[in-house]
This record gives sequence, C-alpha cells and structure tokens, in this order.
Amino acid sequence: MSAQDEPRRSTATTTLAGRAKRSAASSLLLALSLTIGPAIGTSFAQAPASAPTTQQPAPPPAATTAPATPAPNMAASPSGAHEQTAVSQQLPAPQAPAPVAAAALPHDLSPWGMFMAADIVVKAVMLGLAFASLVTWTIWLAKSLELMAAKTRARLAARRLDEADSLEIAAERISAGHARRSVVAELVQAARDEVRRSADLSDDGIKERVAIALSRREARAGRDMAKGTGLLATIGSTAPFVGLFGTVWGIMNSFIGISQSKTTNLAVVAPGIAEALLATAIGLVAAIPAVIIYNVFSRSIAGYRAVLSDASGDVLRHLSRDLERARRAAQRPGRSLHAVPPLMSAE
Repeated sequence: MSAQDEPRRSTATTTLAGRAKRSAASSLLLALSLTIGPAIGTSFAQAPASAPTTQQPAPPPAATTAPATPAPNMAASPSGAHEQTAVSQQLPAPQAPAPVAAAALPHDLSPWGMFMAADIVVKAVMLGLAFASLVTWTIWLAKSLELMAAKTRARLAARRLDEADSLEIAAERISAGHARRSVVAELVQAARDEVRRSADLSDDGIKERVAIALSRREARAGRDMAKGTGLLATIGSTAPFVGLFGTVWGIMNSFIGISQSKTTNLAVVAPGIAEALLATAIGLVAAIPAVIIYNVFSRSIAGYRAVLSDASGDVLRHLSRDLERARRAAQRPGRSLHAVPPLMSAE
C-alpha cells in the first residue's frame, strides 16, 4: 500500500461510520414513534368519554410537591386505558337516598286510622269527648220530647182555666183529658187544698198562703224541667279545653319523635300533628252543639215557666172571685153566717 492510498482509506472509513450512526438514529426514532404514537392517540380518544358532565374546579396547587408516582407503562400495554374505561362504565351509579322513615308512616290517614294510631292519652281524650257528644244528643232528644209534651199540656190547661168562671168549674174541665197531667192541674189542686185547710180564716190570709203554695209549685216544676241542662253547660264550656289538652299531648309526642328520629321531614311530623288536631276537632264537635242546645232549652224553659206563671195568676183571680162571692152570699139576709161556700165544700 502506498502512501497515497492511506488518506483515501481513512476518508472512506469515516464516511462509513457516519452513515452507520445516522442509520441507527433513524431506526431508534422510528421505533419510538411506532410505540408511543398509538398510546397517545388512544388517551386523547378516551378523554372526552370519561370526562365528568360537570366541571369541577381544579384544586389549588400544594405548597410542597409530592414525589410523582411512576405512571404505568402505556407502551407495554396499549389496551390498559380501554380496560379502565370499561370498568368505570360498569360501576353502578350512586342511587338517590330513600325517603326518611317511609316504612314508619301510617297508611290510613282517615279519622279512624288516625284514632287507632294515636297515643293512649289522646285516645282516652277522644273517647271521652265522643261520649260527651253522645250524652248531649241524648239529652236533646229526651228533653225536647219532655218539654214539648209539658208545654202542650200546660197551654191546654191554661186555656181551660181562663175560660172557666170559677175555680171549681176550671178544676172539672182540667181533670178531663190530657190536661189533668199538667202542672196547671197541680196548681189548681194546691189552691183548693189551701182553701180547705183555711176554711175558718180570713180571706187575705188564704190568698197569701195560696200565692206562696203556687210559687213553690211553679219553681219546682221549673227545676224539674231544667234537669240535665246543667250537664249541657258543663260539656259546652269544658269540651274545647279537654280537646286542647289532647292536642297538646299529641304535639308533644310528635316533637319527641322528631328528636328521636333526628329528622324534620314533614312526612314524618304530619301524621302525629294530624292525630293531635283530631282531638280538638272532636272537642269542638261536642262543645258547639251542647252550647246551642243549652241556649235553646233555656229559652224554652223560660217560656214554659211563663205559661205556669200565667196559670198561677188565673188561679189567684178565680180564688179571689170565689172568696168574694162566698162572703157576699154569707152576708145576704136569710142565709146563715155559718154557711159553707161551694169552694170550701168541694173536695
């Protein structure tokens, strides 16, 4: 080999080495692009599908950076992103919370259902008010029939008494028919009894004692007719407060249930409050008719006593006329001063 060939050989060797290096670099870049390219494309394709529907604000950057966790080798397993997306899609979505204490709510919210679901104290209040309402309507029915019959008989007897000319004739007319069972018939009989007992006494004393006897009999008849109406007054004045007591007790139990269940849901509170308010409703149902019936009976009894008062006045008028006639008949010539007047001899 000559000295001229040495430079040529070294130049060829350098050229071959440069070409080998460039070929190796190109092969490495091609391998990296083929390996990393599909993984990047897959991550960009899956990002919109797995993104949340509502954007959450990014957390503030931490003061100190934690050591980064090495990412999984996406190049080694290109299908890992697809598997993670499929698993996230298969996870069940969070369900909405069930209504609070839905199973504990009563199914029947009718008055009977609320009564059965109420507390024992509220039940006792409701039963007492229902019994008071039953007593009210029973008194109304019985007293209405009694008062109607008594007023009818008293008016009939008072009319016959007013049409008579003397106490004896009035007693005979009243004793026939239904009027004989009236209080007016008792007033006439009381006057006749007092005249018979005071046959040898003065006329003024007889009138005074008859007036006292009639007033006592009239007052006794009014008291007998007013029996039972005092109970109506008691029911009408106390039933609303008894119902209010049941309401307060029921609402107190409802608030205790709220504190125990630790919820303010209206569906949990409403049934107990409705049961409590039912007691007030029953109290009003018992009280309002009792007050109305009591007022009606008070006016009716006052009218009945007015009829008896008129009959007592008629009895006193007949008695005064009979006594005057007897005195004048005794003062006539040819008559004995010891003659007994017809009024005193009648039994």
